[in-house]
Amino acid sequence: MSNDAQAPVADDPYIELQNSPDFVELRRRFRRFVFPMTAFFLIWYFLYVLLSVYARDFMGSKVVGNISWGLVLGLLQFVTTFAITMYYARWADREFDTRAEALAHKMGGAK
Repeated sequence: MSNDAQAPVADDPYIELQNSPDFVELRRRFRRFVFPMTAFFLIWYFLYVLLSVYARDFMGSKVVGNISWGLVLGLLQFVTTFAITMYYARWADREFDTRAEALAHKMGGAK
């Protein structure tokens, strides 16, 4: 078995950046935002699916006129998606992008 893969070079700037405290902090902040938000949305989505399968009477019951709870909760899925997207965009502008840009400047990749 030949070992064609090269070991990482000690002075590789990308590995140095990846191991830097600033990058570790940036990755930690990103994960602290994205993982809970993803978990929230997946729980909300699967709750909707499970309700539509196992609580058909509830989902089919009318709220107003011909509008059922299933329709209301289905539309709220779209509202939730847009709200999370807007919240992430604001969070990224405020918290993430400035730090990422600073790291890019350190690497010499930003203009």
